[in-house]
Amino acid sequence: QVQLVESGGGLVQAGGSLRLSCVGSGRTFSGYRMAWFRQAPGKEREFVAAINWSTSIYYADSVKGRFTISRDNAKNTVYLQMNTLKPEDTAVYYCTTGRFDRPALARASYDYWGQGTQVTVSS
Repeated sequence: QVQLVESGGGLVQAGGSLRLSCVGSGRTFSGYRMAWFRQAPGKEREFVAAINWSTSIYYADSVKGRFTISRDNAKNTVYLQMNTLKPEDTAVYYCTTGRFDRPALARASYDYWGQGTQVTVSS
């Protein structure tokens, strides 16, 4: 059974930083894409960032230059370093995994999801 567990969320002031972590189990994650999505109250879940084995990386335009996704395949862990946070980054952040050959930005491309971690950025 595939499981994803996120951690690292919290309350931070605008301009601050947070680092999210997601540990996976039940699959050899090195063979799959890992990604982060987020969902703000009253909004659709949206793509944030994704990473393939070690080279192909994708970011939403809204986070480019501020967020960095990385992964440690030996630990089955994916990270999201979030810098220069803005109030509009406030959301529940979800870790997910899917196949390489599906569109990276599409929610439907991903098979398993974590329970989410809350990130709140105060102004």
